[in-house]
Amino acid sequence: MKTQGLVFKYPDNVDTDVIIPARYLNTSNAQELAKHCMEDIDTEFVSRVKPGDVMVAGWNFGCGSSREHAPLVIKTCGTGCVIAKSFARIFYRNAINIGLPILECEEAAEAIAAGDEVSVDFDTGVITDITTGQTWQAEPFPAFIQNIIQKGGLLASLKEE
Repeated sequence: MKTQGLVFKYPDNVDTDVIIPARYLNTSNAQELAKHCMEDIDTEFVSRVKPGDVMVAGWNFGCGSSREHAPLVIKTCGTGCVIAKSFARIFYRNAINIGLPILECEEAAEAIAAGDEVSVDFDTGVITDITTGQTWQAEPFPAFIQNIIQKGGLLASLKEE
């Protein structure tokens, strides 16, 4: 499984209330919620993001509340992957549960710039900045987690069992 797209870059400690502000949580409709993804930090994100685009962030991405809305809206916007120096543990697990591909790679997150074009191979963990030609090796998920992500999340993967 692979994705390729343009990079949206964010700082350290982007919390779940920045990813999807709590003021919009009066609906559970993912499409409605996705209209507000990242709006408090990047007002143009929703209008510019294209399927396969990549979020790159610093340390502790997704800190804050434990709700699954944050990775869900990122995925619903069409984001192909989130690469960060580190993820808050509950966000990390929620991303897998809803089928959002994520990779931790400090070097890539540091070097990749906003607007670069990036390719990610989830099977091998290789991240390639097509703009600069640089590559990095992230730890790929084991096959069973890759299966969960490919099926669209934990519940979808269990339905096929």
